[in-house]
Amino acid sequence: MTIDWRGFVDIVRSHQRFVLTSHVRPDCDALGSELGMAGVLESLGKQVRIVNAHETPSNLAFIDPRRRIKQLGKDVQPADLEDAEVLVILDTSAWVQLGSMADVVRSTSFRRVLIDHHVGEDDLGADSFKNIEAEATGRLVVEAADALDVRLTPEIAAPLFAALATDTGWFRFRSTSAETLRLAGRLMDAGADAAGIFNALYEQDTLARVKLRGEILARVVAEVNGRLVHTYVRLDDFRRTGALPIDTEDVVNMTLAVAGSEVAVIFVEQKPDAFKISFRSRCEVDCNQVARQFGGGGHKAAAGASLEGPLDEVRGRVLDAVRAAMG
Repeated sequence: MTIDWRGFVDIVRSHQRFVLTSHVRPDCDALGSELGMAGVLESLGKQVRIVNAHETPSNLAFIDPRRRIKQLGKDVQPADLEDAEVLVILDTSAWVQLGSMADVVRSTSFRRVLIDHHVGEDDLGADSFKNIEAEATGRLVVEAADALDVRLTPEIAAPLFAALATDTGWFRFRSTSAETLRLAGRLMDAGADAAGIFNALYEQDTLARVKLRGEILARVVAEVNGRLVHTYVRLDDFRRTGALPIDTEDVVNMTLAVAGSEVAVIFVEQKPDAFKISFRSRCEVDCNQVARQFGGGGHKAAAGASLEGPLDEVRGRVLDAVRAAMG
């Protein structure tokens, strides 16, 4: 699957003022794609602002050393964005994932552009540049840069490398291809410091995060002959360890280290009796299809959803759906 970028090139060439945004609880693919695209557009003399509904997680702040990414309602007000001409939505195709930025999108006359690699898609009223086969939205930003004849600089390459590396589980997920590694090499040639990015992401854990992960991993349950593993974290766990919700990132992937496991699920309580659910698969089970049963979505190998109710009830409903999908 390839994208015809000519329409995007025309939009960029005919407009001057851009706003970039992405999904709530932004990850490295969201943040890196925004920063990479900002660098691409600014190299062409465009005016660019990056505004998200949620603040950048503290453990990912390294990706934005100039603190360019602003939070709506805190750093920037909706009225501040009214002079923009084009809104570029990166790494999501869902209204609900835009959070409070969705109201800004609906209430303005922005030209809307969508650049994404997720399967599900709402009608955002946007010119869509989408490839669900891409391993990361960061790849699509590189393709857009190439279409615009923009040279990759260290400032552009570094966040895009972080986007590519994290959305492929540091190149260990099945979405990783030879082309993925060639792109990673190209970004390194352009100035991305792979070792430094890895250190910032994975070698700066707080003691609180280590303790929280220990508790989550101690709760892992294996069933369906060891093929399904699942665990959970409650609000009290955050209070007791001093950890933050962001400290649960990647734990679900760690559970797949259990020999024989094929599907992993984690339930993270975000407010009383309200859970974020993350699904991972390394078999034929389609996480996106399971997550969609609960109003979520994502990719075949990785997806998420949110559900309210007591833990036992939520866990029962979700695990029943996963077991059914596993056959």
